[in-house]
Order: sequence, then structure tokens, then C-alpha cells
Amino acid sequence: MDPDALAAGVRRGERRALARAITLVESTRPEHRGRANRLLENLIPVTGKSMRIGISGVPGVGKSTFIEALGNHVVAEGHRVAVLAVDPSSALSGGSILGDKTRMERLARQARAFIRPSPTGATLGGVARRTRETILVCEAAGFDVVVVETVGVGQSEVAVAGMTDMFVLMLLPGGGDELQGIKRGIVELADLVVVNKADGELASAAVRAASDYQNALQFLKPRSAQWQVPVQTCSALHGERVAEVWQTVIDYFAVLSKNGRLASRRGQQGLEWMWRETADSLIEALKQAPEVRVRVAELETAVVIGRLPATVAAQQLINVFMERKQAKVADR
Repeated sequence: MDPDALAAGVRRGERRALARAITLVESTRPEHRGRANRLLENLIPVTGKSMRIGISGVPGVGKSTFIEALGNHVVAEGHRVAVLAVDPSSALSGGSILGDKTRMERLARQARAFIRPSPTGATLGGVARRTRETILVCEAAGFDVVVVETVGVGQSEVAVAGMTDMFVLMLLPGGGDELQGIKRGIVELADLVVVNKADGELASAAVRAASDYQNALQFLKPRSAQWQVPVQTCSALHGERVAEVWQTVIDYFAVLSKNGRLASRRGQQGLEWMWRETADSLIEALKQAPEVRVRVAELETAVVIGRLPATVAAQQLINVFMERKQAKVADR
């Protein structure tokens, strides 16, 4: 995979090049990291022009059905849509189950849409480790709407809010009982709350639930002072009020772009991404250092049997790693 040729193919919008580029940036093989970084350096000048939307919700809320309905509507409006569906990993192979792409069959057939399932692996937050890089690759390929679907809602399902411009929280009809079950932290991060399945016998329950959620949001501080978080109802299955939800998305980006909040949020996200990647890279380098690997088994045993505090063991590993680095510098 020559990164320069791959970048050129991505910028031309070639599907094969796009898929291979994402495979490269998602690779966990150390020898691929340099090529992936070179690829991203080539693509970064043409990124940043999409609407990045994160969508999360409890299992069974209909995230995939909603994304397909929204995606088809957005494509009909003339946009190009990329959906990054983060699937649970297989316990045996570590791969994605690919369920979301199967469920979005109609959207997957759209020429102006692209769906990429990725496994979560060991990454918390409902997203894959390289989702940020994948967003940039999709933007470089000309997709102006990028949707990131998380695995579900839980205590750690908030990482998507740190890599997208707008965080949409999907909820089920029912009101108070469901409200108690949702973590306050994820509600505080929401820029839009959508109560799905507002059809048939659940239509009136959805309206009541939306009212309950709207009242509850009055007691929470919104993520942006310029935007009051709305609560809307829709039926993704029947495509009802999906257009109204999309209009709210457009309004949101208009408000945040006008006051510069969107640019500052992306800048802050970039800094957080840099330091998180720095920490991850340092930990990986530490684990791979020969001198550290020699001591790991001994120190792990000492911690397990209670002979050594974990903080002391961690410091000893860092000391071994730093001494190795200093010795290399001295040899030069």
C-alpha cells in the first residue's frame, strides 16, 4: 500500500482506495503505522469540510434504522454520506459482526453513500480506536456528512462526543422510567435528543417521553451556551419526521459555525486526540522495550500477591524504560 498513491485514489473518490486506506489506518501492525501517518499527512489539506455527527442510544432504540432513513433523506438532498458503524467485536476473531451494514441495505446501495463497519476491539467509548482517522479519510474522499454510530449507551459511551461536531442521543418512548436508566453524563453531552418509534400504539407515549426529557434538560447545563438542546420525535421505520430532524441538524451547524464555536471545538478535540495518541504510543513503546519485558512478569507477580503496590511497580517499569532511553542517548 503506497501511501502517496493511495491518497491520490482517495482524493479522486475511488471506493477501492477508500476501503484500503481505512484498512491501513485501522491496522494494528507496527510496520503499517508509518505508512498510515504518511497517508493522513497527504489527506489532511482536504479534510475538515464535513458535518461530523455522532449517534448513540440504548440497544433496540433503532439507531441503524434511523441512520438509514436519515442517510437516504440526506442523499436525496444532494449530500454524500459516510456511515462509520462501530460493531461489537467477535470474542473469537476480534472482527466486526457486520450487522449494521446488513441492516442498512437500502442505504448501502446508494452510489452517494458509504458504510464501513469497524470492530471496537479493546477500545472503550463505543467507538473504534482509529475512528478519528477514518473520519478524515472519508472527508478527503468527498463525503460531506459523516455519521458515527456507537455500540450503545453506557458509562463509557461518550467518546464519540469528543470526535464529532454534533452528538445525537436516541431514546425510546416511555418517559420517566427510561430517563432514570440513562446516565446523566451522556445526556449532558447531547446536542439533540430524538425519541424514536413514535408510531402506532407508541405515538402518544413518545410525545409524553419527549416532554419529560425536555423538562429534565432544563436542569442540565447545555454543552454549548449558544444552543438549547431540542427534543424531537420520529418514526425511523416509517420515515416520519426524519426531515424535521435533519433540519434541526442544519440549524445546529449554522448556529455553531456563525459564532466560531464549531472551529474552537474541533481545535480542542484535536489537542485531546494528540495527547491521547501520545499516551497510547508511549505505553506501546514501553511494553515493547526488551528491558521492560524482562521485568514485567516479576513485577506483575509482586502486585498480584500483594508484595508491591501497583504505583511502585509502575514507577519501576518507567524507570527501566527511561534508563534505557538515556543509555541510548549517551551511546551517541
